[in-house]
Amino acid sequence: MRFPMRLPPTRLIRALAVAAMAALPGCGALSALQGEPERDLFELRPPAALTCGPARIGELVIEPPKTRGTLDSNRIMIRPSVLQTQYLPDAEWGDTVPLTLQRLLVESLGATGSFRQVGRAPLGLSGDYALISEIRDFNAEMADGGVVIRLTVDAQMVSEMEANVVSRASFSATVPAASTRTADLIPAFDAGARQLVGQMRGWALTASGVAPSSCR
Repeated sequence: MRFPMRLPPTRLIRALAVAAMAALPGCGALSALQGEPERDLFELRPPAALTCGPARIGELVIEPPKTRGTLDSNRIMIRPSVLQTQYLPDAEWGDTVPLTLQRLLVESLGATGSFRQVGRAPLGLSGDYALISEIRDFNAEMADGGVVIRLTVDAQMVSEMEANVVSRASFSATVPAASTRTADLIPAFDAGARQLVGQMRGWALTASGVAPSSCR
């Protein structure tokens, strides 16, 4: 006659605890997270540095860009169609898309030397200028001619002292990619981001009273 196997007391307690946790709401998501594959991390570069001479303007604050929920993530988006959103399974950005763009703008505008301070938040109650933006597109997409990287941002430069919008503009960069392979998409994203941030840097300098033609 065979008897059922009995677990040692410590193993029995552990097994009961795991079973109880699995029954709790949200523990399925925890299991799913534990099973996610490891992804390679990538960071985008700012455009080549531009120097504009001694600082003549006060403080510029780069506000965190706004965007929709599917882009407010560190996942790398690819759109097979206008109605479908997917993410690369083997790669992701080192930070969320909005924080990535904010970092690139802080670095590229700070390097110009045109502002006494460029940061993510004001040093005091408010800065002299604030750059407010919204990301419309930051993804790869399938097109008739193949794969393209599409980056689109709407932006406003606000004078904090006068409480009014000094300038507003839209920016876009479209770069072809050889395929949907990560090795082909990342360099195209990098080229597109450098174009986009370069456009935004030139506009921001002009909007705050600096002539980009005087920079080198």
